[in-house]
Amino acid sequence: MSLISAALKRINPSQTIAISNKARELKAAGRDVIALAAGEPDFETPDNIKEAAIKAIHDGQTRYTAVDGIPELKAAIVAKFKRENGLTYKPSQVTVGTGGKQVLFNALVATLDAGDEVIIPAPYWVSYPDIVQFAGGTPVPVETRLEDNFKLQPEALEAAITPKTKWLIFNSPSNPTGSAYNRTEMKALTDVLVKHPHVWVLTDDMYEHLVYDDFEFVTPAQVEPALYDRTLTMNGVSKAYCMTGWRIGYAAGPEALIKAIGTLQSQSTSNPNSIAQWAAVEALNGPQDFIAANNKVFKERRDLVVSMLNQTNGLTCPKPEGAFYVYPSCAGLIGKTAPSGKVIDTDEAFASELLEAEGVAVVHGSAFGLGPAFRISYATATKDLEEACLRIQRFCGSLR
Repeated sequence: MSLISAALKRINPSQTIAISNKARELKAAGRDVIALAAGEPDFETPDNIKEAAIKAIHDGQTRYTAVDGIPELKAAIVAKFKRENGLTYKPSQVTVGTGGKQVLFNALVATLDAGDEVIIPAPYWVSYPDIVQFAGGTPVPVETRLEDNFKLQPEALEAAITPKTKWLIFNSPSNPTGSAYNRTEMKALTDVLVKHPHVWVLTDDMYEHLVYDDFEFVTPAQVEPALYDRTLTMNGVSKAYCMTGWRIGYAAGPEALIKAIGTLQSQSTSNPNSIAQWAAVEALNGPQDFIAANNKVFKERRDLVVSMLNQTNGLTCPKPEGAFYVYPSCAGLIGKTAPSGKVIDTDEAFASELLEAEGVAVVHGSAFGLGPAFRISYATATKDLEEACLRIQRFCGSLR
């Protein structure tokens, strides 16, 4: 009899976390490593948010809370959805979890049965298919194309829907590509979904505020009100508010689904950290001006990285609309040989040789379901980004 459950055997450890850990180990061993694998801002959490957490501690807000969030945070989330997305929810339609990942996990585990299919545009965040598989569902990756800026096309969505489709997982701006859907592109997809009333929409809006060049963010239920009753709109404070370690994610949707998510959470983690919840109240209700200041830096970094990668032998790098990632194709380098003598036969081999030869840690595209490519996070110091891109140029130039 096996100790490990069948459910756990259906999933693998996160490859982005594994590569970040390997980069840390090399640094600890004295190697000069520039890590571009982790998806977290390098900016500090704003002081007003830190002060709200400290106040919560001094005020004794350190006990158990309601399983799925304190009333004050739910009220702040309701106000945020109304103010920024034109979506009206009641507090009973809101759930708060320990990061966006728990909210996604809860929603899928609470709703999927064996045989249920979940459409996931590829490239995708590494955790989506594994969570679906853990829950007993079947991930249905739908490949996007470089020439479409890695955006799901309506005809591809239509072709992927079957009577077994339970969810579409939708992420804009995207991790790993940074691609974001404008209102016209979103409407073309929601028009398809309206024709299939059995398909639910799980939209991951975690990078909502990280958009550039006057891009206007929209979310599916905002663009198509007919989808309101079968959409779970997920977001959180990790990225825009520089609060990755605080672990607060949230979502709003139909009451029956929110209740099911709460039931699952009550038997797993129970409430999210009480102090982090009070910090999140301040994040959502407090000053928002630092987001634009941070985005100005992110945009400069994006432009630097895209320019330098597009001047590199064998790489093609589209310019993304949002998030803090680029997803260059390395198709032009497959089959070449590294100075070590190793043949670059996959994007994983490319990333591995780049780390060994030049000390630059990136995540190979096949981890995200679509290669040959790799993901760079430009949420790191500009001087480090410039040096990393010079090393990538040198490495690519050394391939024969």
